[in-house]
Amino acid sequence: MTVRAAETAGGAAHAPGVVPARRPAPVEPVRRLLRGGSGLFGPRHGRHALTAEQLDSLALPIGDDGVVAGVDAEGQPAVLGLNRPTPYDVVLIGGLWTAQVLALRAAATGARVAVETGRAQAWMQMVHAMGGGQNGLAVYEVGRVPPLGASAGAPVLVVRDCGMRPPRGRVVARPWQSVLTLLPYLSPVAPRLLRQARLAGIQRVSPDEAAVLGRTMALTRTEVESLPALPDGVTLWCTERDRQYVMTQATDPEVGLLGMARRMD
Repeated sequence: MTVRAAETAGGAAHAPGVVPARRPAPVEPVRRLLRGGSGLFGPRHGRHALTAEQLDSLALPIGDDGVVAGVDAEGQPAVLGLNRPTPYDVVLIGGLWTAQVLALRAAATGARVAVETGRAQAWMQMVHAMGGGQNGLAVYEVGRVPPLGASAGAPVLVVRDCGMRPPRGRVVARPWQSVLTLLPYLSPVAPRLLRQARLAGIQRVSPDEAAVLGRTMALTRTEVESLPALPDGVTLWCTERDRQYVMTQATDPEVGLLGMARRMD
């Protein structure tokens, strides 16, 4: 028996019961879309847009990533973003207690902390509490800090506790390696260090020191007059454009290790 081929709608013959192959989609138009960055078309949704007035009411319930230095005047957390892909120099004119709290909290965020100091005994209690230097904090003599290999996955904070006149050294800020220089008081090298710093913290100083800092950092009269009366644990943090008073409040473990906040050591 002879079986006649059936005709498809397009005129091509195929055997009964055999589904004809689909004609391939044209390739060139798809390639043009991909080359133009359009990609493949997805489901159509309405655009999400806000007016300029609505942007003012938009807020996120989180702050910057970094180390919590304390609370601001409104009681909100004040965060120092120390782990950065660009070099970041910080100068703290203040007490050892505040520098040690910041070092502990930086280590708690996963950063490695290298302390360059001429008074290693003042840091050894912290080293022992953190596992003998195996858990993120190590102490070195002045001028003996080795290359630290900072990276995005292993950021580093170098704390330079080298007295009133910290020597120039090979430990410098670089990507993912911030440097915090602690000065107990205003010294002849302080203006140079402050000019180089991206962030400066000032704790209680004498009226004469406050006047010098006012001229060096373009502080307001109110800020200058506040510096000699700052309570223990309060720091005026300054950038090129912003000023913020921050109260560093120690946690119970920090109090057990370092004691209460103090300006003098």
